[in-house]
Amino acid sequence: MNKDLVAIFEYLEREKGIKRDVVVAAIQDSLQAAARKSLQGVANATIHINPKSGNIEVTSEREIVETVTDPSDEISLVAAQLLDPECQIGQVIDVPITPKDFGRIAAQTARQIIGQKLRIAEKNVIYEEYRHRVHEIVSGTVKRFSRGINLVVDLGKVEALMPSKQYPKTEYYQIGDKVRALLLEVQETENGGAEVILSRSDPEFVKQLFVQEVPEIQDGIITVERIVREAGYRTKLLVRTSDIKIDPVGACVGVRGSRIKNIVRELNNEKIDIIPYAGDLIEILQNALTPVEIRKISIGEDEDNPCISLVVDDADYAIVLGKRGQNVRLTGELIGYNLEVQRMTDYMTAVSNQQSELASSDDASLDDPLLLEMINPLIMQGLIEAGYDTPRKVLIASVEALTKIPGISLDTAYTILENLSNKRI
Repeated sequence: MNKDLVAIFEYLEREKGIKRDVVVAAIQDSLQAAARKSLQGVANATIHINPKSGNIEVTSEREIVETVTDPSDEISLVAAQLLDPECQIGQVIDVPITPKDFGRIAAQTARQIIGQKLRIAEKNVIYEEYRHRVHEIVSGTVKRFSRGINLVVDLGKVEALMPSKQYPKTEYYQIGDKVRALLLEVQETENGGAEVILSRSDPEFVKQLFVQEVPEIQDGIITVERIVREAGYRTKLLVRTSDIKIDPVGACVGVRGSRIKNIVRELNNEKIDIIPYAGDLIEILQNALTPVEIRKISIGEDEDNPCISLVVDDADYAIVLGKRGQNVRLTGELIGYNLEVQRMTDYMTAVSNQQSELASSDDASLDDPLLLEMINPLIMQGLIEAGYDTPRKVLIASVEALTKIPGISLDTAYTILENLSNKRI
């Protein structure tokens, strides 16, 4: 019995999931090719391996003749009858050959072909086992590091790769650490094999964690409309429900935060914002920035660079931006717009400068009777009664002076000035 070969069969079958007959066929094919190169004077050599004992048998087809003229292809009747007493002249018989060594070239050829065949077999196993599990969360153990800080993770039957870009910079691993990750894809390698790629930084990883923790998402009652993420720091989810009786945000958070705590723990305390979906873009934006109040909002008309300009109170400016601009950047990605945020004081300064420039211009229309579009008629009447009966007089006035007129708040005053400025830009 060839114990070494049997041990190889058992290892590949148990650890790699490659069936024994596939391994045997690969080795037979490789030895067949090696035999053609190394066995001189042998024609039609056939290799047979016993899958149970591991014994290798090499045979050559020979024609039974009275007089042998080509020993590589013929055998005498006397010699043939030693193998099969009932054989006759003209028949073909398999003659056992027992070479002690196929030689260096034969062994090298066999090794190359075996490696190639087994890579293909292992690839088929990987595809069959994991191609239907893409976007599932799997568990494994860090086995080693590859090419620097890429992780090789042992999943059991296969070793998966988690490239450094696929896990947050805030996470550090050592050999033997347990790790959960998203099965991102199964891809072919340059040598003809296949490998499983894992990720902990892909937004889908967070989504699948919520699927596991929130039954309403599993049941389809709550859907994650969109998810954006800066791995290791912050994630934003836009969620909606098909049942008006269920609060999608509350369901995702859980009683006393029980559900989201498990997710945050898995993500090493990454900040997670859950935002309720709304049919109106501005409402989604306001929900995403709650509790900050948006004082002014303007949507750009450039389709190539969709942009929304926001004005917020000075105290809220840093909150809206977030650490290293993460909050405003992710919020913009969530709604599909670039967000530009401005402090209220900066906005007031810009309006004041524009107001002064317009008021000092030679535009004769500034001295025409005051006419403001989309302004309440009562407010118009109040301005005129206070002596601001032309656009120039309104522009010369200070914001504080306008707010002293009954019915005109600070926001209304800026709206009036903005209305006059935009008409003349």
